[in-house]
Amino acid sequence: MFWKKQSSSNREENSAEKDAKVRELGTAIGPQTGRSLKYCSDACLRRYLEARNWNVNKAKKMLEESLKWRATYKPEEIRWHEVAHEGETGKVSRANFHDRLGRTVLIMRPGMQNSASPEGNIRHLVYLIENAVLDLPEGQEQMSWLIDFNGWSLNTNIAISTARDIIYVLQNHYPERLGLIILYSPPRIFEAFWKVVRYFVDPKTFQKIHFVYPNNKSSMELMKTFFDAENLPSEFGGKATLKYDHEEFSRLMVEEDVRTAKYWGFDITPLNGINGNSEAVVIPEPGSLASAAS
Repeated sequence: MFWKKQSSSNREENSAEKDAKVRELGTAIGPQTGRSLKYCSDACLRRYLEARNWNVNKAKKMLEESLKWRATYKPEEIRWHEVAHEGETGKVSRANFHDRLGRTVLIMRPGMQNSASPEGNIRHLVYLIENAVLDLPEGQEQMSWLIDFNGWSLNTNIAISTARDIIYVLQNHYPERLGLIILYSPPRIFEAFWKVVRYFVDPKTFQKIHFVYPNNKSSMELMKTFFDAENLPSEFGGKATLKYDHEEFSRLMVEEDVRTAKYWGFDITPLNGINGNSEAVVIPEPGSLASAAS
């Protein structure tokens, strides 16, 4: 009983110390306005601190770099019609189910790569990451990635430099947003690509990556731990059917664009069309927050 009380006390002290560091980081970055203020929630500060092992100075530097990136890249302003052409084959899409922890799931099928544009690939993925974050249920901070290697080859693979840039953006501007990465049935030839790319992956992210093979019992048990077989597509060993309909997904994303705009505090007017060429016009509200974020 004594040890249980001691353990509980230690946890409370540890929690109090972390709360204090969240406040310290908030003070260190100074007053924020507009979208930066909305972005820098306590939960956000905790993610940056966690990513830097609760070192306030390192977390401050990381967060400041993210705020500069967001002010320039403006990920929250990317609209589906700008990236729809990258998604025509369904190479990356948001699943219509969550994992057992309630995390948003992004499905990636690199064998359906349809573009050689590094910027196009990154911008498309950033758009979907932003959308996945807003799709998270209350209290859940992370998402899961399911990567299906069916049809993958060195010819369909993105360049190593693009993979490096994607990893950089994910690790430095979306810290602690990734809870799980499943690499499902990668071919042996993938090992050569992975041997290079793995050096860009930090230790925290590396621990979240799992290689899963359909003929390996322990691999499939791992899948059952994270996913309900009734929801999981057969491509990943489940019972559901995975069918990507670009028009239907485009319709959903145009609706999501409106929700995103409302969240960040600007108006958006979707134009007619649902075939992936749909457009949505961003209309800043009076006293636009855009200037505050730039």
